[in-house]
Amino acid sequence: MTGAARSALTLAVLAVLVVVAAVWGWAAFTEPLPEEEPVAICEDTTLPAGSEVRRDQVVVSVFNGSKRSGLASATIAQLAERGFVEGTVGDSPLPAATTQIWSSEPDNPAVVLVQRQFKRAQVVQGDELGPGVVVVVGEKFQSLKKKQVESVVAEADATWCKATGSE
Repeated sequence: MTGAARSALTLAVLAVLVVVAAVWGWAAFTEPLPEEEPVAICEDTTLPAGSEVRRDQVVVSVFNGSKRSGLASATIAQLAERGFVEGTVGDSPLPAATTQIWSSEPDNPAVVLVQRQFKRAQVVQGDELGPGVVVVVGEKFQSLKKKQVESVVAEADATWCKATGSE
């Protein structure tokens, strides 16, 4: 093979490599970025009897069942100051006169801990409107109890939505 033919072959191979690299680079450049998976705010956890549940492990969602604007937001802010994890905030689909905790498990330690933050809160059957313990504040709600309950001990085995990242 002559020197001119070898040079022509080398240039042809290099040109093919440049074209392949350009096509691969363009395909990689125009590919959509991977979607970030949303992290769950809480995960169902089984808790054995005798275990402690603390405020920083409990997610609370608060819904306004009154005609007062901003009541749910103000309430979730107070609960967050006490160490609870903020869930969803919004308007309740049903009006409420008093504070209600919507749960089918009134003895669940997370429900009991949230209930002890309120004056005369009732646990009633209700829909799961948001993550964690669902609270509906009603017309008669004024404020949380002054005495802060920091934790409760589970009297029986229970399953609850434990805040992601809490110990």
